[in-house]
Amino acid sequence: MTEGFFAAASCHDLKDPLERLLGCVDFRGDILQGDLPGYTCLLGTLVQETSATHPDIRVACDRGMSTHIAIITRDVAAAKKLYAPDAPWSAESVGYFIQSVLQGAFILAKAKQGPEVVSESLAHLRRCLGIILNPPRNTMRKEKSR
Repeated sequence: MTEGFFAAASCHDLKDPLERLLGCVDFRGDILQGDLPGYTCLLGTLVQETSATHPDIRVACDRGMSTHIAIITRDVAAAKKLYAPDAPWSAESVGYFIQSVLQGAFILAKAKQGPEVVSESLAHLRRCLGIILNPPRNTMRKEKSR
């Protein structure tokens, strides 16, 4: 269900890979509305709670999250090639970092019962991506205030 939702986001239509990546981070911030289950990750919750006791659920969650990470990684790789070809990190490691930020923020949102920590984490993530990809100044969109 969520795969189609995220695939339909307009950020994927942007030509520049860094703009796509940042647009997708912004999209995550734009959907922080309503009840917690509406913007947090069921797969992250399931794998956290059942990884040791339900291996089939763990495998399914890994498959779902890995699919999402692979999509992110494609944009990271394209942006790295364009803006930071000699950077010492891999696109895949940044894809996992992005997913780690999201999942950690979702856990904290559940503890705090609100989206504020997710919003702040996304703002920090956006800044981090801007730093490691080091684009020309005119490429970075103005950071959204949240």
